[in-house]
Amino acid sequence: MSSSAKKVDAYWMPFTANRDFKKRPRIISGASGHYYTSTDGTRLYDMFSGLWTSGLGHCHPKIVEAVQRQVATLDYCIGFQMSNDKAFELAERVVAMAPAGFSNCFFTNSGSESVDSALKIALAYHRAKGEGHRTRLIGREKGYHGVNFGGMSVGGMLANRKVFGANLIPGVDHMRHTLDLERNAFSRGLPAHGAELANDLERLAALHDGSNIAAVIVEPVVGSAGVIPPPVGYLEKLREICDRHDILLIFDEVITAFGRLGTGTAAERFGVTPDLITMAKGLTNGVIPMGAVLVRDHVYEAFMQGPEHAIELFHGYTYSGHPVAAAAGLATLNVYKEEGTFEQAAALEDTFADILHSFDSHKKVIDVRNFGLMGVIELAPRPGAPGARGLEIHKKCFWEEKVVVRNGMDLLQFSPFLNSTVDEMQQSFEAVRRVIDSVA
Repeated sequence: MSSSAKKVDAYWMPFTANRDFKKRPRIISGASGHYYTSTDGTRLYDMFSGLWTSGLGHCHPKIVEAVQRQVATLDYCIGFQMSNDKAFELAERVVAMAPAGFSNCFFTNSGSESVDSALKIALAYHRAKGEGHRTRLIGREKGYHGVNFGGMSVGGMLANRKVFGANLIPGVDHMRHTLDLERNAFSRGLPAHGAELANDLERLAALHDGSNIAAVIVEPVVGSAGVIPPPVGYLEKLREICDRHDILLIFDEVITAFGRLGTGTAAERFGVTPDLITMAKGLTNGVIPMGAVLVRDHVYEAFMQGPEHAIELFHGYTYSGHPVAAAAGLATLNVYKEEGTFEQAAALEDTFADILHSFDSHKKVIDVRNFGLMGVIELAPRPGAPGARGLEIHKKCFWEEKVVVRNGMDLLQFSPFLNSTVDEMQQSFEAVRRVIDSVA
């Protein structure tokens, strides 16, 4: 084995066809602004802004400076029974951008950890209220809530669940998904049909008795399963049903928070307030791993009972509120505000939709979906080889057109930078069109 082969062979890559990848590795060694640099010096335009993470662009100088300064000042501080100044400051800032009624922020290190933390908080909340029988959790088909056992259990993506099925957590059920190509294909923005699917929660409440359900978790706009916006009125109905049965509603906003929909949160964009919000990705612009769970007043106050010296929630992580991550988060929030990033994203939304839906009539395309700066082009799969066309397009975009496109099977997913230019969008999608045209 050559030394170059050894360099790529040791790393078992996540969510990757490892054997295919290692035949011709696509390795990045640098980044700046909206571009990656590969190990051979090639510049590649990033059409996914990291992994939904880097909306401000890569290596933003103000975030880099904040991280460098912090790591030289306080690299780590224990987070149990004491903490660091940056964590408290960031919590105040994140709570301030949340919808009215949110009072507290619990820090994690990833979206997966945020989801599992939110599920645990929901279960413990009902126990603190004397309703410990509320143990059932409800997710949704096609939902993605990370890859820890809790998030995987409430998630509804088959490939992420099937080989671990015997070891998923018990007491979980799923609502039907809202993807409806027959009625809603090529919808621009929110699809018109499907609000009634929220009533699936009423079916589950009748099946299990609503008084046994602790929480429902949904992505306001489904991300990893292929950008599935909620039908008009769907989230409002879900909120009403949760209120009727005293069920906590969790919005998984790991993707949608921090400007992806032109607002601080999807809750703000849709005008629907959940009881908990999970966050990560855009919290630090992807610079340092960090996540958060926002909780409404009534949830937090339910824990603040009993002796003051007693720990209220036996949960946390070694790196919760890490000072370097918190410094990155503070710098990121500052840049969002100083540069008017959320407003920039909102102004780009219609242009992005126009460009994306120019693929509606392409003979290889079976659907185009979008909301905010989230979009997907769904390709018809090759007979007997689902996912092969999408992977080939990903690789040809990288090698031939110098653009990075994310594919999930035959779904081409797009997450533009929040401060993209119209020219960048147009040129990068022209490259994608050339590749789609060229493949069988």
